[in-house]
Amino acid sequence: MQLKLTNNEIRKLLEIPEPEFPKYTRQLINLANQNAQGTRPKVVGQMSDLIQEFSGKTLEEWQDWYLNQHPDAISNATEKVSTMMELLKEAMTQIDKEMIETWVRDLVIVKTFLGLKFQAAVMKKIAQLKNSDYRLAEPQEESKGIDGFIGERPVSVKPITYKSKALPEEIKVDFIFYEKKKSGVVIEFDF
Repeated sequence: MQLKLTNNEIRKLLEIPEPEFPKYTRQLINLANQNAQGTRPKVVGQMSDLIQEFSGKTLEEWQDWYLNQHPDAISNATEKVSTMMELLKEAMTQIDKEMIETWVRDLVIVKTFLGLKFQAAVMKKIAQLKNSDYRLAEPQEESKGIDGFIGERPVSVKPITYKSKALPEEIKVDFIFYEKKKSGVVIEFDF
């Protein structure tokens, strides 16, 4: 048997009231907190470790214990988030329909293209490192698992997770592995 409890159900079962917030305010406060990093361990402590150290049973005991251990954490976190919220309010006044259209166009057109076509950039960068040229594969070459060529060397560009997969295909080319990160792509190759 499998059972799923929502966070709201857990709150109700533990008889912990849910604070009420006006519409959209939780999302905005959460965004400000993400940017301000107000609830990071350096500000409020490593919660997963602290809850293990806590020997009490009730919410009130936890609150007393936690605030005794970290007396300034709530006010410090609140200050960081509040400061960021003011910065976000200021930024909101600068956003107009034209800026929103620029953002949407960049996301839908440019970032989609970059996300789908970054293989060419990966091959170009490696070719530069090797003082060589590169080209993308033709359709008949793609059918053999080749994504492109660096110099005369056929290469296949795959996500790093490809290494751990037991696939029946056997591509007899050099591999370039990548891992997408928030700030770009990490590339791994050995030729």
